[in-house]
Amino acid sequence: MEAKLYNQAGEDLGTFEVQDYIFGIEPNVPVMHQAMVRQQANARLGTHSTKTRGQVAGSTRKLYRQKGTGRARQGSIRAPHHSGGGVVHGPQPRKYTKDMPRKMRRLAVRSALSAKQAEQEIVFLDQLSLDAPRTKDMIALLEKLPLKAGKTLIAVAERDDNIQYSARNLPNVKTLHAAYLNVVDLLTYDNLVLPKSALEVVERILGQKQEASA
Repeated sequence: MEAKLYNQAGEDLGTFEVQDYIFGIEPNVPVMHQAMVRQQANARLGTHSTKTRGQVAGSTRKLYRQKGTGRARQGSIRAPHHSGGGVVHGPQPRKYTKDMPRKMRRLAVRSALSAKQAEQEIVFLDQLSLDAPRTKDMIALLEKLPLKAGKTLIAVAERDDNIQYSARNLPNVKTLHAAYLNVVDLLTYDNLVLPKSALEVVERILGQKQEASA
């Protein structure tokens, strides 16, 4: 399929070919949802912990005698209904890790890319480079591109300190290595800036030949 190509000045350089297999498929929404749930679950630490009545500090002495006081019977200061008592059925340390076949993970990313391309939320650049790490230069660059209002994700082919340092102070801009494109970021950010060098990385990982070999 054909996609528009721009330069850093925001000038239209015409069209060029991108893979239908990545940017032109029918988005598989259930797989995208499964991949997003998996990614968010795997990001959880699972270190939450509460103490039961047998673990909290406190005397084991019976508070007062069983009968004759006119009060409700009580057995322990550590009972859940007492202040400072144990927690009933509280969370304990556990793993939230979910697994998902690699082909499904890649299908989810391709579906997200195809959905963004269909909504014209991907801006392809011939190249992306800055002479120095300056936030003002990054702001000026993004203002020239045909981006929608909202947050912008910039994919890079390799580490570029000038790009990363120029964007990191912008609250609605994030840089990400093209090899780490994921469903959560693609669905969270309204725009994707994809230079040709980063596109080559994406096509190498998600392309049809790679899928066949996998």
